[in-house]
Amino acid sequence: MIFCVIKNTMSNCIKIILFIFLIFQNTPVFAQNHNFDIWVVDFKKKAIETEGISSATVNKAFSRVKFLKKLLIYDKRQPEFIEKTETYIGKRVNKKRVLKAKSLLLENKDLLSRIEKDFGVPKEYLVALWGIETSFGRHLGKVDIISALATLSFDKRRSAYFSKELITILRLIDKKKVKLENLYGSWAGAHGNFQFMPSSIKNYAIDYDKDGQIDLVNSLEDSFASAANYLKTIGWNKKISWGYKAISADKIDNSLVTIDARKLKKTLSRNDLINNKISIKNNKKAIGNFKLIRPDGKDGPIFLVTTNYEKLLNWNRSLRFAITVGLFADLLKNA
Repeated sequence: MIFCVIKNTMSNCIKIILFIFLIFQNTPVFAQNHNFDIWVVDFKKKAIETEGISSATVNKAFSRVKFLKKLLIYDKRQPEFIEKTETYIGKRVNKKRVLKAKSLLLENKDLLSRIEKDFGVPKEYLVALWGIETSFGRHLGKVDIISALATLSFDKRRSAYFSKELITILRLIDKKKVKLENLYGSWAGAHGNFQFMPSSIKNYAIDYDKDGQIDLVNSLEDSFASAANYLKTIGWNKKISWGYKAISADKIDNSLVTIDARKLKKTLSRNDLINNKISIKNNKKAIGNFKLIRPDGKDGPIFLVTTNYEKLLNWNRSLRFAITVGLFADLLKNA
C-alpha cells in the first residue's frame, strides 16, 4: 500500500493486491480453510435435510464455527498413547491431588453417599474420574465444541466418529437438552466436569437435581449422578475391584498379555495365574477372573484387571487411563 501511495497509480495498487491474493490463495492454509468452508455448507445441508435438525438450530450453531487446525495435532499426540505408564500416572496422581480429592470427598460426603446408594458406584471412583478428567472442575476446557467437532469431522482420520458426535450435539441443542451458549470444552469436543462426549450426554446424562435442565458444568449433582449413571448402565459391579498391580516370577507368555486397549486378550482364571507364576503385589488374594495388562510392553509394569476395568475403558479407551483411575480410587478408600 505504501508503494501505491508513492506512485499514486490505481492500476499499480490493483496489480499488487491481486498478486498478493494469488500468492495467499495458493498456500496450504488458505486451501485448507477454503475446503473446510465448502465442507461446512455440505454438512449443514445434510444435518437439515437428512438428519431432520431444524435450520434455525444448525445455522445458529455454525454461526461461530471456525477451523481449528491445532486440534489435528492434539488428536495425533494424545498422552494416553505416547507417555510411559509410570509417567502418565505420576502426572495425574500425586500427593497434592490425592489430598485435594480426600478433602472434596468430605466436602461432598452427603451427595456422594446418596449417589453411591442410588447407582451402586463407589464415590472414590467418581472423585478419581473427576480429578483426572478436569482436575476437579478447574480445567473444563475453553474450546468451542461445535468448532472442535466440525474440525475433527472435516479431518479424514476419524471423520465418521466425530461427524456422528456433531450430529448428536446438534440434535441435543435442537431438543433443548443442552444450551448452545454453554458448549465449551476439550479439544475433542468433550464437555463438563466429567468430559462427556455428545453421545455420552445423550445416553447417560441426567437431571439429578430436578431443576429442568442437565447442567454438567455448574451442577455437581447432575455431574456426579450422570457419571455414576454411565458406569451403572454399562454394567459396573460394585462387589469387585478394578484390578491390582501384579508381579511375575517368570517371563510372561505374550499370548496372555494385553498391550492394546482395542485387542483385549483372554480371561485368566486363578489356576491360570498359578500356572504362569503370576501373583498380586503385596500378597492380595486374587478373586474371580482377570485379564493381564501391560501398556508399555515387555519392560513396563503389569496389572491384573477385572470387568470393572473394562468399563473404565468404555469411558476412555486407553489402558493407562483406566489403570490410573483405579489406582487413584484405591488411594481414596476409607478417606
